[in-house]
Amino acid sequence: MTKSEHDTLVEKVRNTEPPVYCLMVTVKEAKGILGKDISGFSDPYCLLMLLEDEKMKTSRSQSKPCKSVVKDFVTDDKIYQTEIKKQTLNPIWNQTFVLEFGHISGIAFHLEMWDKDEEVSLTQKLEEIRTSLTSIRRMIKEAKKEKGTDDFLGNVVLKLQDLHCTEDNWYKLEPRTETYPDRGQCHLNLKFIHKARDETLSAGRSAYTNYCGILQQFVQAYISKEQSSAPWKGALCGEAQTLLELYATQNDLSPFLQDLAKWVAYSKLYQSLEVDSSVLLQQLTSIEYHWHQQELPYLQKQELGDSLHGFLQYGLCLVAKYRDIFPPTPTATPKLHTLLRILVQICKTQAFQKLNPAHFELHDEINDAIQTGTEEWFTIKKGLHQPMTKDLKEIGSALFKLITEVKEDIKHNKDVWNRVFVSAVQVDVFTAVYQKFDCLLTNEVKQTLSLMDGQMEQNLAKSLFPIYLSLQTIHKDKAFLQRRGFLQLSSFHEGFREALPYWLNQAFSTTQDRVERAVQVDQLQPLQIGAVPIKHSSSAVDSVACIQPIYQLWDQLSWPDPEEAFMLMVKTTEDVCKIVVNYSHLLKQRVRVLSENSDHGSAINMLCVVVNDLEHMRSVLEKLPVQLKWEGLRERTQNVIGQSQFENTLHSQKHQALSTLSREIKSALATLGRKVVVSFYLNGRFDVLVSVGCGAPTV
Repeated sequence: MTKSEHDTLVEKVRNTEPPVYCLMVTVKEAKGILGKDISGFSDPYCLLMLLEDEKMKTSRSQSKPCKSVVKDFVTDDKIYQTEIKKQTLNPIWNQTFVLEFGHISGIAFHLEMWDKDEEVSLTQKLEEIRTSLTSIRRMIKEAKKEKGTDDFLGNVVLKLQDLHCTEDNWYKLEPRTETYPDRGQCHLNLKFIHKARDETLSAGRSAYTNYCGILQQFVQAYISKEQSSAPWKGALCGEAQTLLELYATQNDLSPFLQDLAKWVAYSKLYQSLEVDSSVLLQQLTSIEYHWHQQELPYLQKQELGDSLHGFLQYGLCLVAKYRDIFPPTPTATPKLHTLLRILVQICKTQAFQKLNPAHFELHDEINDAIQTGTEEWFTIKKGLHQPMTKDLKEIGSALFKLITEVKEDIKHNKDVWNRVFVSAVQVDVFTAVYQKFDCLLTNEVKQTLSLMDGQMEQNLAKSLFPIYLSLQTIHKDKAFLQRRGFLQLSSFHEGFREALPYWLNQAFSTTQDRVERAVQVDQLQPLQIGAVPIKHSSSAVDSVACIQPIYQLWDQLSWPDPEEAFMLMVKTTEDVCKIVVNYSHLLKQRVRVLSENSDHGSAINMLCVVVNDLEHMRSVLEKLPVQLKWEGLRERTQNVIGQSQFENTLHSQKHQALSTLSREIKSALATLGRKVVVSFYLNGRFDVLVSVGCGAPTV
């Protein structure tokens, strides 16, 4: 606002007629007052007025003390009286009075509480004496005073200039003498208001509408000047708070209407600015508190209903996009939790239940928002990873990236977001999201794999293996579902049957190549690890390590179909046996090559190492049932594969390989024996015996 605009508005205000200033007093109740009647109770009533200080000084200067300041120094039209409450020490009035005044300086508010003296017959007094002997003293006092004279109970005097716009307190009833210093308390609500004012500047607008406009202006001005990035906590500068309070008091705006205006303003602000949720929760709590205490006007009821429903819809939109708006971080998830709390609080309020015409179940609405948001998120991610060409490998790569994103999202829902939703609104977001992805992913995988029917080759099959593993990881997360049911991903493996033989062949050929390279570089010398010699060579150790990926492949596949899993085990066992037997043949060829250019003693030592290598590989075959977990497979297949078929197939494969290996070991031992005997008897080489002892076979 420019200075000229400000000056113009100030001039308009100065030209308006001054309002009629008033003090609105609500006498709510009193407690612990004196009992003045013979019965021990009183018939209290209150006298209220505004009195200038000069009149008070005049009353004090009189020689004869007078208790009734109100009656003696103010005309009757300036005195306000409450109802008389019969026979009580804790009267409740809840009566409101409006007292006009011209200026605030030198004016004090006076409240005097009196006990009404009722004329009773002698018979009634004697009856009271018989029923309560403790009333004799009061009876004597009653006899001394004049008939119709009321008893003073206490007073409250407050200077107007010491009061705030609104006061709501318990005030001590002060005595006129020191006879009874403790006279109880009186609960008063005091407000400065305008009884009549010039409405030129706000013609056609209600006080509530003006209050809303002033509030919004103050909030926008305060926030625009704030430099902090922290959420706004509803604070305004002291001047703004005072002006709002003054305007509400002068126009007699109830706390309910003030809280309604704040809720409407702050809930709209929440949609464009980061507002601390405690601000909204506080207003909702106040609205709920006032709902049964005051009836809202029709327009304000409609405004409140529209505001609550509108905020709910906005909140559900945020819930649908919770992945982007509230990422799984320690700073963001508490904000999601408080938003959900606000939605719950809205639905719990009597105002929403009364003003919302349609049935609204928050639990179902949040579930629908999660489902809708999940589908939208999936569509966006699918578009981001859309392949640029029709190349099948690129299509497979795009599917893998999409599944990876889904896998991460499921993990975040399970580990982070689910705790937030369950604690705030008792919604299992993990189950809702998982079931939605189960449908979306199944359709996407089927469509992609259908493009590859009849076109499978080694490289394409290799690109599909990570997809299989990712889907398997997602499928295993079903163990965390709270509600079990049919899942389409349960048959995800069926689409990879065409690629399965390529995976097995790849593992076999890769292992076979590595074993061959290990034998080619082996010098058939015992390994030396530290101070302890090992009697087999490097190729034996390397070959065992090369076989491990085949075991890992079996574990990774975890093929769901038991009958097909048995056939996979037959193929895997066959491959391991082939590799071990082939290793024995390669080792014989290697020792033959190395022996050609070696002396007789070195050749004998190499034969000893060969025997130990073969024996080491035989131990690998012996451990095959444990490495491939045959027992677990036996339990899975007991309903589809008979015991005899299981034994005859797998165990016979192992025994055949062991028999082949044993023959090779015996052949190597026989050759070794001949070489040792020939060397000893023909050449007398005792050092040969020594060397043989160092690398002797473990057989």
